[in-house]
Amino acid sequence: MTFSAVVVAAGSGSRAGGAKQWHLLGGVPVVRRSVEALLEAGADPVVVCVPADAHGETEGALSGLSGWIAVTGGANRAASVRAGLAALAGHPLDRPVLVHDAARPLLDRRVVESLLAALEHADAAAPVLPVADSLRRDAQGRIGETVSRDGLLRIQTPQAARLGALTAALDAWPDPTPPTDETEALRRAGLTVAQVTGDARLMKLTHPEDFAMAEALLASSDRRLTRVGHGYDVHRWGPGGAVWLCGVEVPHDRTLIGHSDADAGLHALTDAILGALAEGDIGDHFPPSDPRWKGAASDAFLAHARDLATARGGRIVHVDVTLICERPKVKPHRQAMRERIAAVLALPLHAVSVKATTTEGLGFTGRDEGLAAMATATLDLPE
Repeated sequence: MTFSAVVVAAGSGSRAGGAKQWHLLGGVPVVRRSVEALLEAGADPVVVCVPADAHGETEGALSGLSGWIAVTGGANRAASVRAGLAALAGHPLDRPVLVHDAARPLLDRRVVESLLAALEHADAAAPVLPVADSLRRDAQGRIGETVSRDGLLRIQTPQAARLGALTAALDAWPDPTPPTDETEALRRAGLTVAQVTGDARLMKLTHPEDFAMAEALLASSDRRLTRVGHGYDVHRWGPGGAVWLCGVEVPHDRTLIGHSDADAGLHALTDAILGALAEGDIGDHFPPSDPRWKGAASDAFLAHARDLATARGGRIVHVDVTLICERPKVKPHRQAMRERIAAVLALPLHAVSVKATTTEGLGFTGRDEGLAAMATATLDLPE
């Protein structure tokens, strides 16, 4: 069945410690997981309702995906949904529309299919779960009276209805206080809302601890691979007064010659990450023939490789760099190098290794003609 979707992502996420739609979950922005799930289920298009000042952030989070459009959301959920529905003007009024919270990123295709099937015999549908916990009223910080859970349901999203019916129900809402969700407006308009079986994984990320739970759910269900990439780089010595190594400027009587800042350590490490991703080498992404990279700081190359890993849903686990040279002495600067790499890759310091060795006077490094670097990167990636 052909359908469209509206993803509500215009909230501030204050209870989650910030705009949760942009937080990373398994290395992927939360909003991207929600949008991607709907696109993969066949939604065309997916309208994403975002804050007025977040369109650029939305482009970054959804980079590489097609079939979505962004609109500015409103001051509350109902206003955002209206903005999303307005973007679907011109579509048939009987077209199914699924409205989904961006903050429910673990959406399974089965839920979408159940909702669409329910629309064959009902005006609307929503996924529900039974209430399992005992319920009590709050009595000013103490446990109050028991509330019966008989007949109570937990309502999730997506919530499904026909485009014309949902638009009319929201437009006809009579109260100054907006509806909490679409089912409330649809029922108030006299429409039937069918139940489909929800999914415990379809939890709404509301508090900081919810992210830890979602990460654990992902880890238990995602099929992932450990990949190791290797990198190697060489630069010759030339006139100068300092050399860049692993993102740190080291005083020296010469410098390394290259199109960028010739930081062999970061070049090798960038290639190691690209190798683990099977994304070519540094020259493919930053060709020496391009004048934009003349004299460029190599930590920009490393950050690019990091972002490619993140976009794939990957996580850099550990990196190891070996500098091969007679001079300069690396050990006095090794801690600063580790700290710089850790900062660029957002890694704990214990996951970053930098070391140095000589070739006992053998070869071009032994003759002090240049410096070489080798690197290894270990990544955790979706299969």
